[in-house]
Amino acid sequence: MAKERENFNSSLTAVMALAGSAIGLGNIWRFPYMVGQNGGAAFIIIYLVSSVLLSLPILMSESIIGHKTGQGTFGAMDTLAPGTKWKWLGLLTIVSPLIILSYYSVVGGWSISFLLQSLSKGFHSAEQVSTMFSGLISSAWTPVIFHTFFLLFCAFVVSAGITSGIEKFNKYTMPMLFVLIVLIMVYSLNLPGASKGVEYMIKPDFSKLNGHAIASAMGQSFFSLSLGVGTILTYSSYIRKDKNILTAGLGTAGFDLLFALIAGFAIMPAVFAAGIEPGAGPGLIFETLPHIFVRMGEGAPVLVRIVAVLFFVTIVFAALTSAISMYEVGVTYLVDEKKISRRKATVLIFAGTWTLGALCSLSFGPLADFKILGQTLFNFCDLLTSNFLMTFGGLLFVIFVGWKMDKTTVRDEFTNGGRAKFNCALFDTFYFLLKYIAPVAIVVIFITNFVG
Repeated sequence: MAKERENFNSSLTAVMALAGSAIGLGNIWRFPYMVGQNGGAAFIIIYLVSSVLLSLPILMSESIIGHKTGQGTFGAMDTLAPGTKWKWLGLLTIVSPLIILSYYSVVGGWSISFLLQSLSKGFHSAEQVSTMFSGLISSAWTPVIFHTFFLLFCAFVVSAGITSGIEKFNKYTMPMLFVLIVLIMVYSLNLPGASKGVEYMIKPDFSKLNGHAIASAMGQSFFSLSLGVGTILTYSSYIRKDKNILTAGLGTAGFDLLFALIAGFAIMPAVFAAGIEPGAGPGLIFETLPHIFVRMGEGAPVLVRIVAVLFFVTIVFAALTSAISMYEVGVTYLVDEKKISRRKATVLIFAGTWTLGALCSLSFGPLADFKILGQTLFNFCDLLTSNFLMTFGGLLFVIFVGWKMDKTTVRDEFTNGGRAKFNCALFDTFYFLLKYIAPVAIVVIFITNFVG
C-alpha cells in the first residue's frame, strides 16, 4: 500500500462522492424510459422497495469490505481471504468498471456533442435531430474526438487525487446537478398537458406489473447504484475509520433515489406534453428529448433553448461523476498494488480505456460489421458488463460478506465497533437481507437479463 493514503475530509464529502458514483446516465436516461415501459407508478413502488431491501444491503457489503481494509478491490480481497480464489473477485471488479468506462465515455462524448449543439445552433426540426444523432454515431472520428475530451477530463480530476480531485469535483458538482434537474422539472411541470405525465408517475397501474416488470425494477435499483463493480468499495476505502458507513450508505442511496425521481418528474411530463410515447426506449436522451425541445420551441424558443442547454449540462456532469468513480478503481489498483505514481497510473488507465472506447465508438460506423457473438463491440461490452459482470460481482460480494467473513467482523464494521446504536438495532435485519434475500434477488435479476 501507499505510505500515506488519502481520505475524504468529511462524511458529507464522502457521501457526495459516493452519490456521484451512483448518480449517472442511468438515473436520467434508463430510469424514466423503464418507468415508461413498465406501467409508471407501480414500477416506481417496486423500485423504491427494492432499493431499500435489496440494493442498500448490497451497497453496504461493498462498503464494509473497503472500509475494513482501506484498500482497493484486489488488495481488499487478498487481505480478507489471503491465498484463496477470492482474489479473482478483486480482479473482476477492476476489469468490469474499466470496460464500462470505455463505452460509457463514448456516450459521455455524445452528450458533449449535443451540449455544444444546444449552445450553438439548437434543435429546429425532427429531421435535424434524427439526422444529427445517426450522423454523429456513424461518423468515423467525430465521436472519437468527443470520447477523448470526456475521458481526458476524467483523467484530469482523478490525477489530482482524492481530496484535491475527486472530492473537490463532487463537492461542487453534486449540488449543481440537483439544482439543474430541479429547474428542468419546474419547467416541465408547467408545460400544457404535463399533468398526464404527473399522473403517470404517481398513479399505480398494477395490471401492467408482471414478473418481468418486477425483476426490471429490482435490476434498475441494482444498476442505478453502480453495484458489483467495485466503485462503492473503492470510494469506501477512502472513508476515515471513525466515520459511520451506514450513514454514508443511506445518504448515497437516498440521494440516488431522489435524483432518479426528480429526473422522472422532469422528463415524463414533458414527454406527455409533447404527445410522445412514454416507453420511448434507450433513445430518450438523444432523440426523443431533442424532439420535445423542437416542439416546445415553437412557442418560446429562447426559454426552450435555455432548458436544452441546462439539460445537456446535467447529462454531461452526471456522466462525469460516474465515469470518474470507475476510472478511480483502476488507478487505485495500480497505485496500491503496483506502487506506481497516481499520475502514471492515470495515463495507463487512459490509454487502455481510450483504445477500447474508440473501438466501441467505431462499431457504429467503420467497424459496424465486426461482431462478437452477433453483437457490435459497443453492444457486446454493454451486454457483458450489465447482464453478467455487474450481477456476478454483486452476487460474489454478498456471498463473501454474508457467508465467508466472520459475522462478528461484519457486525463490528457495520456498527462502528458497537458505538453506533442505530446501526446496532438494524444489524440483524441487514444481515438477514444480505445473507438470504440479496443472493436470491441477484440470481433473479441475472436470469431475467437473459430470458427478458
